[in-house]
Amino acid sequence: MVTNSAPHAPAPSAVEALRCSVCGASLHVTGRSLRCDEGHAFDIAKQGYVNLLHARVPSGTADSAEMVAARAEFLDAGHFAPLAEAIAGVAKAAVPGAALILDAGGGTGYYLAKVLDALPGATGLSLDLSAVASRRAARAHARASAAVWNLWHPLPLAGGCASLVLNVFAPRNGAEFRRVLREGGRLVVVTPTPEHLAELAELTRLLDVDPDKPRRVAAALNPHFTEATSEAVDFSLELTAAEVRSLIGMGPTAHHLRPGAFESLPATVRVTASCTVAVYEPRSAAA
Repeated sequence: MVTNSAPHAPAPSAVEALRCSVCGASLHVTGRSLRCDEGHAFDIAKQGYVNLLHARVPSGTADSAEMVAARAEFLDAGHFAPLAEAIAGVAKAAVPGAALILDAGGGTGYYLAKVLDALPGATGLSLDLSAVASRRAARAHARASAAVWNLWHPLPLAGGCASLVLNVFAPRNGAEFRRVLREGGRLVVVTPTPEHLAELAELTRLLDVDPDKPRRVAAALNPHFTEATSEAVDFSLELTAAEVRSLIGMGPTAHHLRPGAFESLPATVRVTASCTVAVYEPRSAAA
């Protein structure tokens, strides 16, 4: 998506991949909406994203405006740049330059934009439950588009439309990721290790990484994918109290925080970022 204030529509490659979330038919741009031949229409917001949901998202489910603002502030400051560089590196090695990149749970589009920078011929499509985040994702990069959708539901996408699926700290719908990946495509999944932000556990117990996460990731993906490569990405951050508040406020913990919960933070906090960046190959239909 373009980064200026002019109205714009999703990129042609994104429109070609998207499907009507009511009937599954192909979509085309008509004025300021996406419309299928059955007459179902979805308005294109002035920021360039399209909302394909049929009902309002319950409060506390999707990222709020405050959470999205905190995430944008923290990520745009470059604190997680080493992770973004690692994701872009594996993406560049995994797919050809001319490809559609699906960012499943793309948030503000920060990681997708870094991948698109590394793949000059590629276009990107972010799916996220938060309309507020999708507004930013649609403008995160000149070759990015965005749509609002729930990843736990069948994805409103054509089968085999994507060369790469990114899944960074987001829900994993293994069956749907496999369906929308073309043959030879790759899935890149980023998950936190138990050491990720462990220092902040002294500030809130809600930040602990679920020790059962590796088993749950395997259960979601193993029927549909095999792991090809995996690398650890670890780095330290020296954060101010304000930056710690943004870090905590940008994640799911923010849904449970009470006002003034972190008024007495130290001036600086050293934090460890620790993640696994894994690349998966789709299993064949006969496997």
